[in-house]
Amino acid sequence: MKFQELHLIEPILKALGEEGYEHLTPIQEQSIPEVLKGNDLLGCAQTGTGKTAAFLLPIIQLMDATKNFNKKRSIRGLIVTPTRELAIQIGESFEAYARHLPLKSTVIFGGVGQTPQVNALKSGVDLLVATPGRLLDLMNQRLLSIADVEYFVLDEADRMLDMGFIHDVKRLLAVLPKKRQSLFFSATMPPDIVALANTILHNPSRVTVTPVSSTVEIINQSVCFVDKNNKYNLLLSFLEDTNIKTVLVFTRTKHGADKVVKVLLKAGITAEAIHGNKSQNARQTALNNFKSQKTRVLVATDIAARGIDVDELEYVINFELPNIPETYVHRIGRTGRAGAKGTAISFCDIEEKADLKEIEKLIGKKIPVFEEHKYPMKIFHVEKKEAKGNNYKSRSPKNNDSAKRNEANFSNKNSVDKPKSGKTWFKKKNAY
Repeated sequence: MKFQELHLIEPILKALGEEGYEHLTPIQEQSIPEVLKGNDLLGCAQTGTGKTAAFLLPIIQLMDATKNFNKKRSIRGLIVTPTRELAIQIGESFEAYARHLPLKSTVIFGGVGQTPQVNALKSGVDLLVATPGRLLDLMNQRLLSIADVEYFVLDEADRMLDMGFIHDVKRLLAVLPKKRQSLFFSATMPPDIVALANTILHNPSRVTVTPVSSTVEIINQSVCFVDKNNKYNLLLSFLEDTNIKTVLVFTRTKHGADKVVKVLLKAGITAEAIHGNKSQNARQTALNNFKSQKTRVLVATDIAARGIDVDELEYVINFELPNIPETYVHRIGRTGRAGAKGTAISFCDIEEKADLKEIEKLIGKKIPVFEEHKYPMKIFHVEKKEAKGNNYKSRSPKNNDSAKRNEANFSNKNSVDKPKSGKTWFKKKNAY
């Protein structure tokens, strides 16, 4: 289905054409008509399905149809989202879709000085995109009012709950006008999220697209079994491929992200990390560098990565598998967005095999094993050891000397080997 079939106004269609948009994603096809009718909406959709446009496009059209600039602009649309990165991405999308309309927006978030944000609000805005903390802070200072809000969107509601924003959201709900159109989006619908939705929405239309238990089918998924100390070697071997322009790499911890960056920089590969210990400005700079391809590799932890929206990002590598299966779905959803092609590669060492099994159980399929890489797993199982100070010992049934070499510290400058010549991992038939 094409956007022209939705009866969107010409200025919006023109902007979509300039952005290269032509066909609707399933959530856009189902959501936009319902929002244009004025209905509340409950949407369950994972990241990367096109839901930002699903709520922005109809709101822009509705706001334009009822604009009245004879009086001072007040905030008529409010979008609340958990992270700075996601707020900025939504703000950029609004500017793109509404570029041919006389509508104004701004984005506010914490971690930076409030003066520029306050000045933007004073000049008058039609739509505000905000994180909960900064929004409540400015409201408490009486620097903004949401008394005139007609359209309210709560995005990434499950992440709001994970990050402890539930009480902030409830405080906002107490202040918002009772008469409004509300849209609620979440990747998952546990009981707490359903209960929250029931306090926000009135007789909502319901849209469910690509539930969290299934991954975007267009993404090529594969898993590489590799010993823990060889993961850095394996990552560098993949990056020998010049066809990989940019890649998003996931680690479990902030320390792990910083260590990967250090190894990549030493190898002459531009890389930056994005995680909770980085300042807001540093995180945004790293993201901008990645989007412009100034930085080839962005290494992220899960919380910091929510909101990363990079056009045509084809490669995601799970340097470490997540121990929460649903997180795997969110991670690989950074690629293959809105119908684009994507490749997700996971490194799995012996201790992560249980996590892999849980992921495959959730997504309902076996992830194809890619075996044609230079660093195949040599340590096949771990055994508990009675001696104090050692919880386990590693064994390789074939070659004990090989296992010892494999456990050598990566810091040895000679430990990084170049990949085998003539073997290109992604060109192998049935690699995925």
